[in-house]
Amino acid sequence: QVQLVESGGGLVQPGGSLRLSCVASGRTFNNYVIAWFRQAPGKEREFVSAINWTGGTSYADSEKGRFPISRDNAKNTVYLQMNSLKPEDTAVYYCAARSGSRFFLSTKEYEYDYWGQGTQVTVSS
Repeated sequence: QVQLVESGGGLVQPGGSLRLSCVASGRTFNNYVIAWFRQAPGKEREFVSAINWTGGTSYADSEKGRFPISRDNAKNTVYLQMNSLKPEDTAVYYCAARSGSRFFLSTKEYEYDYWGQGTQVTVSS
């Protein structure tokens, strides 16, 4: 089992930046694909990005280029650098871990086994 803790959320003005962190503890970090999802009020949770243990990445088309994802295996941490934030980026951001294939970058939330508690990101002037 793996435990995930997100941090780095907060209130930011449109056009600003935030860096979210997801720290994993428990089983071997390298065995997991780590993804970020988000859920806005009244909407379903949606995929944002994912990264595998070799650094391979996948992004939602709407976020490609704005939210680079990275991974520090030595620190058991995955980062989501959020740039050029828009009010529609307001959501609770969750990190999730997927066991099984260490390479497959699933975009489906039901394929992820472990979830953090989420961190709130609010983009408003």
